[in-house]
Formats: sequence, structure tokens, C-alpha cells
Amino acid sequence: KYASFSIYYYRKDSLDQKTPIYNKLVKLPIPPGEENKTAALSYNYRIMPLENTSSTGTYYCEVKWNDIQKMGRGVFVLVRDTGYINTSYGWEILVTLTVLLAVLSVTATALLLWKRK
Repeated sequence: KYASFSIYYYRKDSLDQKTPIYNKLVKLPIPPGEENKTAALSYNYRIMPLENTSSTGTYYCEVKWNDIQKMGRGVFVLVRDTGYINTSYGWEILVTLTVLLAVLSVTATALLLWKRK
């Protein structure tokens, strides 16, 4: 009963639309005496190439037996165009704030000392 199953690979985009990628019917021969034993098998599928940014989404693997259906947790893949530069201004903002606070601190100290005299 469980020696024949189907494997489905598909992608869900940001609108939760399924795009089928690949499917495969598997029929495993079961040797005599091994009928009631549990087996764990791996099936890999490489998705190549990711054509454009519309390939961004969560990729899933799903296995279906006659009466059972199991789905993986999915892997999110973000596809960017060629030449994309990640724009992160975290360090620039931190340095700017540090310099600004240092200048204000020195100015406030100088004003307090000048007013004291």
C-alpha cells in the first residue's frame, strides 16, 4: 500500500498561488520479509536556474499516498536581479549619531565651563 507514492515540488508566491515545478511517481520494490518495516528515504530535487525575480517564493515538497498527504515546512527563496546591491545604512546612521552626540557633549561642557567663569 505504501510502496507507491507521488512526490510533488511546487512554489507558493506572495499571493499564495501554487506553481507546480516537478512531480514524480515512485514505486518501490519491497523485498520478502521487509513488508512491515519502516524505511526513511531521501529524494532531492535541484531547481535550476531561477530565471527572474518572479521565482521568489516558498518552495515546498509534498508526498501523497492513497489516503495520506504529508507536506514539508517549505524553504523561502529570494531572487534578486543581477547587479543588486544591498543598501543597508545601519553603520552610517550609528556613526552619524555618535559623532553628533560627541559634538553636543563637548559643546555643552564648554558652555558650562565658560558660564562658570
